[in-house]
Amino acid sequence: QKMEIPSSGLEDSVGWFIWMGVETKSWATFAFLFGAGFAILMRRIEARGLKVIPIFLRRMLALAIIGVMVQLLTGFRILFEYAMWGVPLLFIRNLSTRTLLVIAVLASVAMPIAAHVSPPDRQTSQAHWRALNQAEENATFAEAVRARASFGWWWYTRPRTLIPDSNIVLFILGLLAVRLGIFERVRERRRMISGMMMFGLVSWTLSWFVFPKLGELFEWTGIISDQWLAFTYIGAVVLLLEYWPVWKSRLEFFGIAGRMALTNYIIQSTVLSILACGYGLVLKIRPYYVIPASIALFGACVIVSKLWLSRFRYGPMERMWRRATYGAVPLTYSRM
Repeated sequence: QKMEIPSSGLEDSVGWFIWMGVETKSWATFAFLFGAGFAILMRRIEARGLKVIPIFLRRMLALAIIGVMVQLLTGFRILFEYAMWGVPLLFIRNLSTRTLLVIAVLASVAMPIAAHVSPPDRQTSQAHWRALNQAEENATFAEAVRARASFGWWWYTRPRTLIPDSNIVLFILGLLAVRLGIFERVRERRRMISGMMMFGLVSWTLSWFVFPKLGELFEWTGIISDQWLAFTYIGAVVLLLEYWPVWKSRLEFFGIAGRMALTNYIIQSTVLSILACGYGLVLKIRPYYVIPASIALFGACVIVSKLWLSRFRYGPMERMWRRATYGAVPLTYSRM
């Protein structure tokens, strides 16, 4: 959904900052945390003596169904892709750290190599994207849903859909972060964390300021990506919380919203869809107000989360997802 009004000059720098410094890094952080959450879930399931494969497959099936519904109703599609790439993660989780790193490297270069060997049909792609954008900007809700269904069918039936991308790379790295104790033994792993932070910063710099001048082959190497700046952000937060514990209470609101991450993602997707699309308010805001508007929406999610979690242990979507995963949900109340 496009809510931003075209701009120039100083105002245009706001959009530049959001895209270069925030947007794709937020996607990368979310995927990295998905991999870390996967590793923690595996530990808990195995510790309880439960069967890992059927439980996790049910979990991914439930996420895929939720993802399809979210895509049809709001236009946001990342959940289905997470469910799709979460399945292979299940079957490679016990491989050695070295083998997983090799797989991550191969996955990072797979899509760029495929694009060079067999370039996508840009004309067909543009036609599908145009039809989707026009439906979301001008059509009724029913017409937008049909356009999203048509687009989704084309998107996920392409052979290219089966080529690994950055999602599986970040899932693996999140899994390895838990395995190697990045979050539990911070001081012991400080050099590793600092190295990942530096790699992220260098990758971001090369992607934006060096590779574009060297030609397309260097620009899309895959191993070097501006998304990896997320490692710099993640490492900075981990070190901050370890060496300055006072920030744990100052940043508590992120944890509150994070406990209802799936619910809040759906809330945000729904709100943005209603605000931006033709069947809603068709709202466009100036780049100057994008950051304040984002903070306001996140703040509202924090308030909703705090109110809900003051009574219930799980968010509403988290409860449904847990029931689909385990077949039962503890109905106990939280003590927050």
